[in-house]
Amino acid sequence: MTARWTLYAQAFKDNVAHVIQNKPVMAVMKNDAYHFGLDFAVTAFLECGITAFSTTVLREAVRIRELAPDALIFLMNPSTEFQVLRDHHIQMTLPSAAFYRQYQQQLAGIHVHLEYENLLHRSGFKTFDDMIDVIEENNNVPAEEQMMITGLWTHFGYADEFDVDDYHTEKEAWLTGLAMISKYHRFTYIHAQNSASFVRDGLLQDHSHARLGIILYGSRPYASLPEAITRQALTVSANVIQVRTIEAGESAGYSFAYTTEQKTRLAVVDIGYGDGILRTRSKHDCMINGRRHPIRALMMSHMFVEVDDTVTAGDDVTLYSNDIRIDTFTFKGVGANSEQLSALNHDSLQKEIIQ
Repeated sequence: MTARWTLYAQAFKDNVAHVIQNKPVMAVMKNDAYHFGLDFAVTAFLECGITAFSTTVLREAVRIRELAPDALIFLMNPSTEFQVLRDHHIQMTLPSAAFYRQYQQQLAGIHVHLEYENLLHRSGFKTFDDMIDVIEENNNVPAEEQMMITGLWTHFGYADEFDVDDYHTEKEAWLTGLAMISKYHRFTYIHAQNSASFVRDGLLQDHSHARLGIILYGSRPYASLPEAITRQALTVSANVIQVRTIEAGESAGYSFAYTTEQKTRLAVVDIGYGDGILRTRSKHDCMINGRRHPIRALMMSHMFVEVDDTVTAGDDVTLYSNDIRIDTFTFKGVGANSEQLSALNHDSLQKEIIQ
């Protein structure tokens, strides 16, 4: 028996189609497509009509190009491997005037998207005036030495916050700047919206794409959304390998991890933190035979689950599925949707993709 990471391909594609509703979407593919696998995700997204992709790592962008020869591929982090960008027709963020001036000659012929910093302060130009200066500098060099300014983008870091006005502030700053800079330059690609912003506002006017991540992979970006907005096609499951009965006052697990107050049946399950189950996740329930049971202790390769007399050795134990979703644990404080996905150990879990 082996703990399993199981992805239902048709359910994944059905969800993507349900989410995008034929709107132009740039699928975020960073970290091996949220650990769903680049090859699987690119193929599935193409089947759903998505032809634009973004990631943070150049080697992932190159692999996406191999899988999608005609797609728009956008690198969200800057790279100085300029010939690789040219060879694979990968468009790249331009994060600052300083980057442009340092690499002006090497940027010739590279397609770039100017990045606006906004309230996230992660990367990008601080002002639209700084962008206009770079546009003018680029226009003033010979054509063969110019970079190709094809896009403009930002990230709404507060679109999933409702108790503060920051989303409205960052959106207003972006739209005001967009209106101004569009008088100086025509952009082919304009993208700003993450999953939360797209759900709240639809595709913003004059934007070429919504740049979606977690909602495409089956998790809600904020808690007030109904589960039907996106469906989880991923299941993480394990097996009951033995059921033990321990007496009141006895302990199970390392360092007295769980001490019973009364006679208790504990299922020993073949999954643990070595397989990527977060300790915060182990404070909650799992599912066995359609019923929820509390996890009592987590070890590297095993966990203890308190069960009733309906549970026997060999039963399946579900940690994640559409009935016990990743996003529900996000909203209980276990960790971000992407944090729970990223933790899963694809080297120890048996990986299955069911078509």
